Amino acid sequence: MSSPPAYPGIRISGCWALGAEGSSNAESLDRLLPPVGARRSPRKRTTSQCKSEPPLLRTSKRTIYTAGRPPWYNEHGTQSKEAFAIGLGGGSASGKTTVARMIIEALDVPWVVLLSMDSFYKVLTTQQQEQAAHNNFNFDHPDAFDFDLIVSTLKKLKQGKSVKVPVYDFTTHSRKKDWKTLYGANVIIFEGIMAFADKTLLELLDMKIFVDTDSDIRLVRRLRRDISERGRDIEGVIKQYNKFVKPAFDQYIQPTMRVADIVVPWGSGNTVAIDLIVQHMHSQLEERELSVRAALASAHQCHPLPRTLSVLKSTPQVRGMHTIIRDKETSRDEFIFYSKRLMRLLIEHALSFLPFQDCVVQTPQGQDYAGKCYAGKQITGVSILRAGETMEPALRAVCKDVRIGTILIQTNQHTGEPELHYLRLPKDISDDHVILMDCTVSTGAAAMMAVRVLLDHDVPEDKIFLLSLLMAEMGVHSVAYAFPRVRIITTAVDKRVNDLFRIIPGIGNFGDRYFGTDAAPDGSDEEEAASTS
Repeated sequence: MSSPPAYPGIRISGCWALGAEGSSNAESLDRLLPPVGARRSPRKRTTSQCKSEPPLLRTSKRTIYTAGRPPWYNEHGTQSKEAFAIGLGGGSASGKTTVARMIIEALDVPWVVLLSMDSFYKVLTTQQQEQAAHNNFNFDHPDAFDFDLIVSTLKKLKQGKSVKVPVYDFTTHSRKKDWKTLYGANVIIFEGIMAFADKTLLELLDMKIFVDTDSDIRLVRRLRRDISERGRDIEGVIKQYNKFVKPAFDQYIQPTMRVADIVVPWGSGNTVAIDLIVQHMHSQLEERELSVRAALASAHQCHPLPRTLSVLKSTPQVRGMHTIIRDKETSRDEFIFYSKRLMRLLIEHALSFLPFQDCVVQTPQGQDYAGKCYAGKQITGVSILRAGETMEPALRAVCKDVRIGTILIQTNQHTGEPELHYLRLPKDISDDHVILMDCTVSTGAAAMMAVRVLLDHDVPEDKIFLLSLLMAEMGVHSVAYAFPRVRIITTAVDKRVNDLFRIIPGIGNFGDRYFGTDAAPDGSDEEEAASTS
């Protein structure tokens, strides 16, 4: 290959492109070093972070994306393409995290996960803890990292699964008790000094970027970080750098530059490199876009209703309540009252499908009674916002101490596709029977997305119960075809869905009628483009 040009550049697969000027990125070492004689700040407890893109809407308890996550699965309910994984390697304090965050900001898409290798240091023995306390343990050696856990975590993230990531405490050199849960990655950015040091890990990365920064700048950055953020003293930092950090860079880190697809000199100052990376990633993401709703509208219809469907018996009472809530002249008070009655009947009916086992109790008269008791661990309700939350009181009324989770799904007005905006699920939900609640299901697009979310959190398919007051046959077929072991329970099934995906004859927009809000401009019975099942 010809020698590189005289100007600073970015190497991409052996080619050179114009980069940022080196002089504009040079840092003053005097400015970065702590002032001579300055008092060292108190030790602060610092932990490794695995962060996603800053949300567009945040409250004290919730994080809601105004741009949602489009379907990551096809009409069969399976993931068609894995998340796009980027590896960021380079020496300690080379600016990997800063480059990663600049890429995230330039991408301008939600559901990007930043996974730090710092989270995956191995648990130290008592002897190793003592060595670390005196700066005599080598944290810059490949053996210091739990590569098996890194690989399994990255595999699950690429497959769209929920993962638990350890949180590392740098002041105590140990993992914290609570692990961080990550989920919903369309793009994964994995950064760390040994990001390219494991063959199996390399095979999981779709793009490999090496951040190449001058060693003097890296040393100064490390001094500033370890002294101000990790409570270390300057002598200890320099000792560790000379004994472990620099030799490890020469032996293990710098040689991995040859496996990188892109080498970015000067890190975050090289905006040309970052722009090229972002352009490539946008093209990759466009290839991963899926159209689920259109496929559902034409797939697996005209089949008999599945055996997993259970419809509440249409007694005169049930038929009468349906007559009232379907009547467009019904007042809001009556609509709410009779909807609640139907919800209670629906949930009572659904509970009969839970597993029960024989048990014997003793009555107050001292006699044995051979009865039944719930054979599962716990019941959790998950409502698809907004209409699904109206079913929560009925569930709480019949299930003592039931846990409740929520999922917000909205329809993208431009693409017509459902998008995941927010979810809050109880811990260890994978052990529970889950009652998934939505008041109407037309095409099944939102219901399928919600089921996929539960599966990604390791809830077994046969432990999911989808409950809805009213469903269209299209929605029943869509869910049953994609997830044949999910139990579908409703009070009625209507035959048709029109071109606007409204259930015919239908019930109207349930959320608008229940909450007294204005109807959507097109009169759609979909949940104001939210929870568009």
